[in-house]
Amino acid sequence: MNDRFLRTGVFLAPFHALNENPTLALERDMDLLVHLDKLNYHEAWVGEHHSGGFEIIACPEMFIAAAAERTKHIRLGTGVVSLPYHNPFTVASRMMMLDHLTRGRAMFGVGPGSLIYDAVKMGLKPADQRRKLDEALEVIMELMQSRTVTRKTDWFDLREAHLQLASYSQPMMEMAVAANRSPVGATAAGKHGIGMLSIGGTSDEALEKYAANWNILEENARAAGKTTDRSKWRIVTFAHVAPTREQARKDVEFGLKNFTRYFTEVATFPIIPPEIDDPCEYLISQGLACIGTPDDCIRHFERLWKGSDGGFGAVLLLAHNWADWDETRRSYELMARHVHPHFQRGSNRMRVHSYDDAKVKHETAGMESQAAVQAAIDQYAAKKGG
Repeated sequence: MNDRFLRTGVFLAPFHALNENPTLALERDMDLLVHLDKLNYHEAWVGEHHSGGFEIIACPEMFIAAAAERTKHIRLGTGVVSLPYHNPFTVASRMMMLDHLTRGRAMFGVGPGSLIYDAVKMGLKPADQRRKLDEALEVIMELMQSRTVTRKTDWFDLREAHLQLASYSQPMMEMAVAANRSPVGATAAGKHGIGMLSIGGTSDEALEKYAANWNILEENARAAGKTTDRSKWRIVTFAHVAPTREQARKDVEFGLKNFTRYFTEVATFPIIPPEIDDPCEYLISQGLACIGTPDDCIRHFERLWKGSDGGFGAVLLLAHNWADWDETRRSYELMARHVHPHFQRGSNRMRVHSYDDAKVKHETAGMESQAAVQAAIDQYAAKKGG
């Protein structure tokens, strides 16, 4: 598909082992975004977590503001702000300020909150989180469009609330809702005419759910009189690449066990079942990850594209820290050099055409060039002799 353009990016939770220096871990997260910016990745989405000790960015807006000063091109999104944790007026105000600070490079991703431990510490009932997401998002959509809101619920009371700043981005800041396999996120995204972040693995079953969720998004968008755009749909997956499959598997031995342990002992949505002896092989065989070569990664992305049943806008790599820093940077570089062009309107096709055209004409052109050079030599010799 030569007309396909798939944006690339990362979803930075982040994940850091407990024996890592946390200050340096955060600095390395920042260095990663600088590295991706130079490699022409398009997006980075930064998470919000307050518990568990592994995902240690508590305020994505703060991290994005700092990253915006160190990068030039990459767009930076909250991945995501957990709306039930915040008063919708103050979070909308912070995001509008971030829109100005980043000159429109910031994006506003929202969700209900994924770590149960965060909700418990705030006295939130998990059963209320999705309801509160809907209630907060209703208000935020109004505020982000410079409207005045008066609304009272059992957890916030807004009285003629309106923001101080108009949007820097036009017509408004880009927004997206996190969606796992349930229809909640897709319903909200369609209702408000905003994007969707599909987070929850890329097994065959998950891809079927995602495609179904996109249909739900479209249905709700039609009912609300909103337009849909597949370019605003992002799918999150895992990948680590190296020059050989053997090297890729060796690289991930560095951090995959710690990652597996966290998702078995702490996180409430286990990616790798505890009875699995070889997590690397499991991730590959289930379609959850590419751990291999750039060619393997091309095939993995093609599978995602096909599974979306019509295409999507961006593939986001979950920044997993399975490999050590040098190998991690190398993986992102190999993907940028050898995988991305395949999905971005075949960005080398004009070069290949030009090369092949020259190759066909090489013999004739070479003879003509040699004849022209010889004619110049003969002409000079004739004048010299005269």
